[in-house]
Amino acid sequence: MAHDAPVSPLAPQHTPEPGPVEGVRFATAAAGIRYKGRTDVLLLAMDAGTTVAGVFTRSKCPSAPVEWCRDNLASGTARALVVNSGNANAFTGLKGRESTRLTAEIAAKALGCAQNEIFLASTGVIGEPLDATKFDGVLAETAARLAPVPWIEPARAIMTTDTFPKVATATAEIGGVAVTITGIAKGAGMIAPDMATMLSFVFTDAPIAAPALQALLSDGVVDTFNAITIDGDTSTSDTLMLFATGAAAKRGAPAIASAADPRLAAFRIALDEVLVNLAEQVARDGEGARKLVRIHVTGAVSKQSARRIGMSIANSPLVKTAVAGEDANWGRIVMAVGKAGEPADRDLLAIRFGDITVAKEGMRDPSYDEAEVSAYMKNDVIDIGVDLGLGHGADRVMTCDLTKDYVAINGDYRS
Repeated sequence: MAHDAPVSPLAPQHTPEPGPVEGVRFATAAAGIRYKGRTDVLLLAMDAGTTVAGVFTRSKCPSAPVEWCRDNLASGTARALVVNSGNANAFTGLKGRESTRLTAEIAAKALGCAQNEIFLASTGVIGEPLDATKFDGVLAETAARLAPVPWIEPARAIMTTDTFPKVATATAEIGGVAVTITGIAKGAGMIAPDMATMLSFVFTDAPIAAPALQALLSDGVVDTFNAITIDGDTSTSDTLMLFATGAAAKRGAPAIASAADPRLAAFRIALDEVLVNLAEQVARDGEGARKLVRIHVTGAVSKQSARRIGMSIANSPLVKTAVAGEDANWGRIVMAVGKAGEPADRDLLAIRFGDITVAKEGMRDPSYDEAEVSAYMKNDVIDIGVDLGLGHGADRVMTCDLTKDYVAINGDYRS
């Protein structure tokens, strides 16, 4: 389904081909979870001593794998990650929990590690029981051919309605020693910011203790994955995890125990770079999307207020369909600001599309030129600026337009 769809016109022109992250190997397989003859299982194995951090959906109806990961996160150590596509193992009751236990048991046996060192993620249809016996034999065979590259393979294995694989990488120095950060993500629909808004897995060879890693990830998600929305719907399965193998310690990288350690400054920047790159790729691959929309809110009473106003605009079907129709209908921006429930003054509000001011001081800008704005709306990337004129709060969120294809994709999803 995902693999047959035409690639989004917003897809990056170049997919990076990262080298190995020392201490991480992976392989994919076809287990027939939902579709026949399609890669749908990913096994990532990590060396002993790997630390782990994670943020997960705030949904009150989380999937069984999310609950499994939350329970295992307390140990702070990881040896493997198993991801399947085609079935979310969500809203599956006791059977769902039994499926996670059996999956972890099979993976632990294949790799020779403890079950509480296995982390799980599932994506796909909600409410369908997951037959974990399909992993039996498959994971053992997969474990026999683990390799450190190419990263495009795990990125493809976790796709559902995605039209392109999502990979990002960066390097940084800790104590003068180079370390690598590489991540993959999947997500195209049921995307709204609420601790992590899809599946994404990031790996580094840096020697960072689990509490520090968790602090870095929790900070990093705020202005990256939590600042995108496709349709305002938060998944039951949202999972973002960060694994640190510590392999760079052999090359002299110092062990980091605290996120406040000044030696993490460059690493923090590089991690945020990877997270924002992956988050933007998710926004670019919104189901049926033809335009990436970046909303910049300034002059709000606080950053939090700016975020809420930005999300009110980004989640408005009227705004998103106007962008799809290449219509600079700034009246819909006014509507979305007004309904956000945040401080706003109609007579101080200014709105722009790109560099073109279309409204200010509570009315249409005197120099407004419909032809100029209409030409701008034909771009693939649309920047909408909103200034409240009330304070210094500012924020940026990303979304995409809403097209007929979104309805078609989701109308046929379980077919």
